[in-house]
Amino acid sequence: MDAAAHWRLAFANWRCYTCSDSFHYAALKSNMNISLVRKFVVAVVVALFACGQLTAATVNIQTDKPGHKVAPTLWGVFFEDINLSADGGIYPEQVRNLSFEDAEKPDNWTFASVGDGKSEASIDTSRPLNPLNKRSLRVKLDGAFTLENIGYYGMGIAKGEGYTFKVALRADNFTGPLTVKLLGADGKVLASGDLKNISGGWKYQSIDLTATGSDAKAKLQLSASGSGTLFLDMVSLLPKTTWKNSGLRPDLAEAVNALKPSIYRFPGGCWVEGETMDKMYNWKKTIGNVDARTPLWNIWQYYATHGLGYHEYLQMSEDLNAEPLFCINVGMSHKEVIPMDQMGQWVQDALDALEYANGPTNSFWGGLRAKAGHPAPFNMKYLEIGNENGTQAYNDRWALFYKAIKAKYPDVQLIANDWQRNVPKDPKPDLVDEHYYSTPEFFMQQAHRYDNYDRNGPKIFVGEYAVTRNTGKGNLRGAIGEAAFMTGLERNSDIVAMAAYAPLFCNANHKRWPVNLINFDSTRWFGIPSYYVQKLFSEHRGDVVLPTEVEAGTIEEKAPTGGIGVGTWNTAAEYKDIKLTAPDGKVLFTSDFSKNSDGWKILGDGAKWSVVDGAFRQTAEREYIRAIIGDKSWTDYTLTLKARKISGQEGFLILFHIAEDDDRNWWNIAGWNNTQHGVEFGETLDGKRGSVETGRWYDIKMEVKGNSVKCSLDGKVIHDIKNKGSVTRGLFASAVQDTKSGEIIVKVVNCAAGPTETEINLNGAKKLAASAEAIILTSENAKDENTLEEPTKVSPKNAMLKLSGNKIKHAFPGNSMTVIRVKAAK
Repeated sequence: MDAAAHWRLAFANWRCYTCSDSFHYAALKSNMNISLVRKFVVAVVVALFACGQLTAATVNIQTDKPGHKVAPTLWGVFFEDINLSADGGIYPEQVRNLSFEDAEKPDNWTFASVGDGKSEASIDTSRPLNPLNKRSLRVKLDGAFTLENIGYYGMGIAKGEGYTFKVALRADNFTGPLTVKLLGADGKVLASGDLKNISGGWKYQSIDLTATGSDAKAKLQLSASGSGTLFLDMVSLLPKTTWKNSGLRPDLAEAVNALKPSIYRFPGGCWVEGETMDKMYNWKKTIGNVDARTPLWNIWQYYATHGLGYHEYLQMSEDLNAEPLFCINVGMSHKEVIPMDQMGQWVQDALDALEYANGPTNSFWGGLRAKAGHPAPFNMKYLEIGNENGTQAYNDRWALFYKAIKAKYPDVQLIANDWQRNVPKDPKPDLVDEHYYSTPEFFMQQAHRYDNYDRNGPKIFVGEYAVTRNTGKGNLRGAIGEAAFMTGLERNSDIVAMAAYAPLFCNANHKRWPVNLINFDSTRWFGIPSYYVQKLFSEHRGDVVLPTEVEAGTIEEKAPTGGIGVGTWNTAAEYKDIKLTAPDGKVLFTSDFSKNSDGWKILGDGAKWSVVDGAFRQTAEREYIRAIIGDKSWTDYTLTLKARKISGQEGFLILFHIAEDDDRNWWNIAGWNNTQHGVEFGETLDGKRGSVETGRWYDIKMEVKGNSVKCSLDGKVIHDIKNKGSVTRGLFASAVQDTKSGEIIVKVVNCAAGPTETEINLNGAKKLAASAEAIILTSENAKDENTLEEPTKVSPKNAMLKLSGNKIKHAFPGNSMTVIRVKAAK
């Protein structure tokens, strides 16, 4: 491509985001000389500077004054069984409800009596497979029957691949055969075989199947005919090919492995605590034979088989070459606290978990590890006590765990929760776990959070963080916000020892969390743009921090605008008399629920909205239910309405300035289990103690003006706040050095909408190469996302940058992350 053609391609479609002027290249012909091209480029640059879209920045890096070492554990991953991450996901069991433990009826199975027969199926508990697996399926044969399972939104069957079907069977007056088939969505047989000689006692039988075709929506069919009674349990279909022969789905495990994590935190998350103590994660119920592991109804509303159990988590850590970091229950669920005089067994569980991971084979738990196929210890060095637990109750229990564990395992690093800044001080934790979920701008503003942390205090583990608001399903803008934050983590890696994005996985058909790093179905996966940010930081980590200073302009976001809404969180409630008035008295909107709810957009899984007696009623006690309406251009207004709680745990959500479906500008009335009111507005959270009564109508008033909001309940002002707005620096950078290769690694994050002309000074550097490798993550639009159909729409691209001595001058694209690797001259 000649020079003129290159610049024509580069500038033909440029448009200024601020003044909306287009920079046309139509006047330039392909044979125009390079001097005119340069004049055009200069004109474009001048115009961009004039309207503020091309700003200047300077990055000064002291290459001859290296700072502290980069924490070797800095970049890691966090796994929680959320969004069906394990079963049907990275643990590729194809059969859903394989042990019939999910319910009193055979959920996720379809039974049919075929022809004139009258076969019946039901759950049986009279002769269980073992004392921990109490339910089986009883089929009373009278003719022919079929029993089908579609797995986790379809079984991903691939042509030529082998699968092992295994089942525990017993029968009364029936010997078989039981026919096993894999069927495509169109009913085509992809594989089949028979199981014969079924006896009166429980016995496992298996058959190897090889698929003759591929189908992402395949299903398993079992069939038989005759008379007698057949009992089935532990009906399993697993692929023969797994990652490193570990039993994990290869593409998903490799997607994690590509992140090169140094630590692997498991198994949660809220899953560790459970809504109640009987739903907490108990690692002892997840080891040993799979048929003796206790399925668990978890907080994310499904049963987990624990086929991926404590041992498998440890094995996965080893296979990833990552340090295992186990998070254990501290004797607290979301709703309950174990009395101090009963805490002995919880502390003992932690000691036993360490013995299982690290103990010799002649110890009880170390012996069980060896029996499971891993006689060598896993050498687990990190244990987190509790998850997102706070208050004095946590501090008291933390001390119990700390003293008992340190007495036996003094070298194990113990991690405490930092929940609402409630950090136990005695005994002092080795690390403190901090969690952050918010907007892109929040993370940009937090890039300097750790600059002034006490270096004599505990190390920091940012155990969960992600942009979850104003980022769609996970777009480029959200990834750039996280990248800006991560420059601060890297720069402060003397105090920040570990960090992990959350959550890691999501079955695209079963999303229970709004934004997730790796999304998949039965055969495919994609990483959101944040996946590539994580990958770039981990792949290009270096081992020594180079002092870096950035001089750049700031970005002040426009005042918020948007529509309104009402909603609930684990509550049934109703609303009426909704009215929106402009400052000049003009009525912008009034509700009319006399007949229906036309115009309202319903959001949230399982929402049940209806119009009853002139009110807009929502009766599903589910999380994050909303109904929104209005004009995205609405700015200042007064919102009034009436609300009444019908049942449930909390109160009302009153939404304002809703520009995108997932915006969380709202007044949360009687949230946090009906204990406090809170306004969440941009980066501001204003909380006040308060509750509401069931069955009573409340008068609600919100006066919204720019970045301020005043909230009144029954005429009493509860909140009167001004959101400081989003003012952030436009450009962020961090630098490290790989001391083995001598390479200087610079990470530059441009949060501005347009390009930023930047000069990078590698002060003190000598004899550098004439060019540097650049890896750039950006896209045409800040809202661009990846999907199963376009998995790499937003993904890194390679380029080369020229050096002039020890300087690099480059216009970094708007909403971009760039990694620059500078080598010494040959």
